[in-house]
Amino acid sequence: MAEPQFKAERVGIGHRLRSLTRAGQVQIRDGKLTLMNSQGTEIDSAPVHLVRAGKPWFAGGDEALATVNGHRYRLKLGSRDPEQGEDGPPSARRFFDAVRTAGGDAARE
Repeated sequence: MAEPQFKAERVGIGHRLRSLTRAGQVQIRDGKLTLMNSQGTEIDSAPVHLVRAGKPWFAGGDEALATVNGHRYRLKLGSRDPEQGEDGPPSARRFFDAVRTAGGDAARE
């Protein structure tokens, strides 16, 4: 299996007003976006070209919205990319770039 083009750990994932996990994972690998809980169980996945990603108007720089299979998920990423060796999830901007690069629909910033 190929290395993921994008991988974020310790991501908060929510659906509507409900938090699904505070330490989930987001991965883009082989043209597929996968959302996973903290145990690595899949929450949802879809080919990246069917995923829409954008910035919520009500949130800070560390949140993104991803529409996967018609379900809208709120992703709490980092406000900035971690330094080399530093722990933490990548920034929302890097997530948007990864979705766009893999062929998905991501809002321009």
